[in-house]
Amino acid sequence: MTYDPASANPLAGNPLETRADMGRALLALFDPLVACFSKGNARVRLSGAAAHFDRAAADLEGFARPLWGLAPLGAGGGDFAHWHRFAEGLANGTDPAHPEYWGTVNGRDQRMVELAALGFALALVPEKIWEPLDARARSNVIAYLKHARQFDYADNNWKFFRIFVDIALDRLGADFDRSLTRQYLEELEGFYIVDGWYRDGNVRRIDHYIPFALHFYGLIYSKLVDDDYAKRYRERAILFARDFRHWFAADGATIPFGRSLTYRFACAGFWSALAFAGVEALPWGEVKHLCLQHLRWWRDKPIADRDGVLSIGFGYPNLLMSESYNSAGSPYWALKAFLPLAVADDHPFWTSEEKAPEPAPEIVPQRHPGMVMMRAGGDVVALSSGQENLQMRFGTEKYAKFAYSTRYGFSVESDERGFALAAFDSMLAFSDDGLHYRVRETNEEAKLAGDVLYAKWSPFPDVSVESWLAPAAPWHIRLHRIRAARPLRVAEGGFAIARRDFELDTLSASDGAAYAIGEADFSGILDLGSSVDRAGLAQKAQPNTNVIVAKTIVPQLRGQIASGETILVTAVLALGDPAAAASAWTQPPKAPDLAALEALVRERGVIVSAIEAPGQMP
Repeated sequence: MTYDPASANPLAGNPLETRADMGRALLALFDPLVACFSKGNARVRLSGAAAHFDRAAADLEGFARPLWGLAPLGAGGGDFAHWHRFAEGLANGTDPAHPEYWGTVNGRDQRMVELAALGFALALVPEKIWEPLDARARSNVIAYLKHARQFDYADNNWKFFRIFVDIALDRLGADFDRSLTRQYLEELEGFYIVDGWYRDGNVRRIDHYIPFALHFYGLIYSKLVDDDYAKRYRERAILFARDFRHWFAADGATIPFGRSLTYRFACAGFWSALAFAGVEALPWGEVKHLCLQHLRWWRDKPIADRDGVLSIGFGYPNLLMSESYNSAGSPYWALKAFLPLAVADDHPFWTSEEKAPEPAPEIVPQRHPGMVMMRAGGDVVALSSGQENLQMRFGTEKYAKFAYSTRYGFSVESDERGFALAAFDSMLAFSDDGLHYRVRETNEEAKLAGDVLYAKWSPFPDVSVESWLAPAAPWHIRLHRIRAARPLRVAEGGFAIARRDFELDTLSASDGAAYAIGEADFSGILDLGSSVDRAGLAQKAQPNTNVIVAKTIVPQLRGQIASGETILVTAVLALGDPAAAASAWTQPPKAPDLAALEALVRERGVIVSAIEAPGQMP
């Protein structure tokens, strides 16, 4: 029988409906790591791949991150046979005289990130990993935590990491400077926008770090500490839940968008943290469903290596889409989803019957991330004004495309000299030599007017583009006005769908149109009357570029524009319905009126929060 890579997924076959199911899932995720613990139990090394930080920090990451799930398991009375490893590893890792010492923090350092998990575990289950230690080991742990916290943490969600260390120090009876705790709590307030939304620092982007970091840590804080900040965190989470639920499709998938997607089901961490903190932001049955349905979505994905260790990647092992800070232990932030194991069987999260949220409106505009959420079939598409991340690999693909989908994900490119080969899904690309290319990387302007998004951007210094995006479910429409100082080649892509072996897919490419029909999906792109002719192409994308499936096809329109002004009008359709070629595809939307779009944005347009400078919010 042929090996099925998805069979190594520790979640495979688990119904993930009850507290016991969730406990089994956590242990199944942890068990493959046991063989990777070092002799002194302070380090967990999972592969030969590297992150930008040193190997000792990566080994600490492998050791610490499972505690995001294991500490709740212990707090909830669950059985776990390896607490002795964590007690011994904590003692040895913080002992400068031990060969497995984690290394000293002497500046901004990855160790600061991982110490948050240790602080959380020390606060939640001291009887498992603190009380077994002798006086010398305890002294080393306290000294290590106190030394690390004196350095400057990154100006983003990292500030919570020191706060978690401080919570642990407080609970362990240590003496430390509490004014630093209050300073970071106050600085975190500077990231708050309004309506439950944050930025992750002074950056022009809003992504999954808002739910699986800022809200996640805030909700844990609100359970462990009773103060005004805790009250604020709980109130904001209630507001945020009303918006964030629209990021999830009925099958549990969430919109892959932004960085750190290798943390996978950490995206359920927000719903899990509501349970931990006892915050009924939505009816408990809905919170439970959003959490467990998301975990269930992952069950059939080949996300683990043959031994069951989670790989770097999203829907499958894929280093190409990773960040420079992803070590082999990084994916275990996914265990943030297991916070509900800390609450008892009689908690309403567990006693409530699962209930899918009420059907959402077909179109839901969200000003803060600059998105218009659109439901089409079983998919949720986020039309996106575009955000900015110029620091990270493929930041452009992760933040600046026109649309992101729960079903079709997005693609990164594999060769910046491959204009003819590129996927360009949900992007408009320009090339002056047919080899190199430019796409949107950032916006000069971004506005939301009703359910229409507007952005102004510049791929080259002598090229200006204005883009309008409008939902026309199940389609969406893009209108681009380009002003160029020279002739250029252009390429625009629809959604990437799974490609079958043996060329079994149906591909169609003609003047002004292209589509692909796969085993379970239809994807098409159609010109609605541009000022230049474009030819259709069913592009067989480079392998391992899409984040959900390894082989894809992307319908594209390609052509050439002259110097001066060009108008491109495009309609895009993708559905989990191969028969769409004979139904929805034959009923395209009408081209919008440019003057009417301009008037709408002029009269009703509000600036997208993600691109506003902090402090400029209404």
